Amino acid sequence: MDEVDINLVDWFIKINLIILFSPITFKVERDIVKSMSNTTSSSPANTETLSSSNKDEIIRGLNEDLAREYKAIIQYVVFSSTLKGAEYGDIAQQLKEHASQELAHALEVAKQIDYLGGDPTVKSKEAEYSQDSKTMLEIDLRAEQETIKNYKERIRQAERAGEFALSETLRSIIVQEQDHEIDLKDALGLR
Repeated sequence: MDEVDINLVDWFIKINLIILFSPITFKVERDIVKSMSNTTSSSPANTETLSSSNKDEIIRGLNEDLAREYKAIIQYVVFSSTLKGAEYGDIAQQLKEHASQELAHALEVAKQIDYLGGDPTVKSKEAEYSQDSKTMLEIDLRAEQETIKNYKERIRQAERAGEFALSETLRSIIVQEQDHEIDLKDALGLR
């Protein structure tokens, strides 16, 4: 195996370990929050006030977002390792950084799903692939644009439901997603 293959394997191992152990971490965090609310006068946002249908709708949407984040991680790992051509050297490095940022997004979205009482999905949207470097970047650009559109909708849902912390969390994620979109447009000569 060459260095690229080893790095790809390392990424997949890390992702699988995170997915494997995340429910344990979330359960422990939820138990800590519950025990803190029993011992202090101030408590975290009360998810009980959120109507069951609104909460379920937000959780479903967040799980779709999480599945898209998993897909983005896979595509960025693969594409950053397989882009060909001198003109793609800079963006290949940026895609590696994007993969790391998408993993952080996935962790944060999963944490929010757990906070709302849902179970974070372990399924990814189906990753796309091409052997053509330009097509790889176009695939990533479309995916980023879809992700931004969906996060904007999730922000609106969160604000209507009074889940302002969730809204702020998603706003910080969308900032990075828009940076990814800019990087991809620059690499494709679209800006």
